[in-house]
Amino acid sequence: MNLPHGISENVADWLIQNIDGVAAPFTFTMIAGGHSNLTFAVTDTNGRRLVLRRPPLGHRLASAHDMAREFRLISAMNATDVPVPLARNLCVDETVNELPFYIMDFVDGHIIRDVDAAGNLLTPAARRRAGESLIDTMVCLHAVDIDAVGLGDLARPDAYIERQLKRWYANFKAQQTRDLPGMDLVHAELSKRIPTQTETTIVHGDYRLDNCMLNDEGDVVAVLDWEICTLGDPLADIGMLMVYWNGPGDDTSPWSNPTCTIEGFLNRSELAARYGAKSGRDMTHFNFYVTYGYWKLGCIIEGVYARYLGGALGQRDPEELEPFKVQVDNAVMRATAMLAKLR
Repeated sequence: MNLPHGISENVADWLIQNIDGVAAPFTFTMIAGGHSNLTFAVTDTNGRRLVLRRPPLGHRLASAHDMAREFRLISAMNATDVPVPLARNLCVDETVNELPFYIMDFVDGHIIRDVDAAGNLLTPAARRRAGESLIDTMVCLHAVDIDAVGLGDLARPDAYIERQLKRWYANFKAQQTRDLPGMDLVHAELSKRIPTQTETTIVHGDYRLDNCMLNDEGDVVAVLDWEICTLGDPLADIGMLMVYWNGPGDDTSPWSNPTCTIEGFLNRSELAARYGAKSGRDMTHFNFYVTYGYWKLGCIIEGVYARYLGGALGQRDPEELEPFKVQVDNAVMRATAMLAKLR
């Protein structure tokens, strides 16, 4: 059997023993790889399709890539109106495939990552619906009763932003490559202005268009990549979405490609207004969460830049890594500019 790297011969036997109704032989095709969790499409001899998720190959962060936690989250969402693939089974026996993995159903749909996909796969009406459904699904996620679905003990529920600021600032200072006074300034200002957390909900943590699957009409049919999901302040999700979203008329940035600039898509203001209206949440401090999103992204990319400078990708010409530096500088600039909008 010709198996992709990351799938052992033992997986086929495990599937037969633990997934009802499947039949060998199986074919495995990688859907997504890289430094995050690996995703494989699994097709049995009758054409039934499943998905296998496992940690990445090689170096892994100690606190990341928890397959049991991710499986728990998706299983919990199966009992709600949040669209996710149906979770089938979890394997924690590392003799099967080196590391834990889980199986879920395959969902047909589109992942929109670039202008060509947006233009070829979605009509203007479907593009508009994509923005609406993205927000409506986020509102649905934030409305989940965490205790009713068994997630009340997933994480500490209070002081979410305070803890996030402390965590990411420590990471930033530990990996800082150069003098970036704007990061220190924004951290200090955000720390003084943290809005009161009035509720605790599920926070996806990486909620954006290309982490959701859409149907032809633009409806979200599956929310993906639950790797960093936790409990906290729901407005952190909408704030981070604004950082990544680049709709018609919105200013661009090094990390927001022009996917959503074409006809039909909503802009950032329209998305934010819909979230406020649909969720009923007070958006008074909305700009705080957008500022936090820019600042956090700067911390994340500075860490990536530091690791790559240190040889995580092997020996590289510093000029090749310059785009990471530019992205951090841009995030700092935007976060600093946003401070004037804070209440």
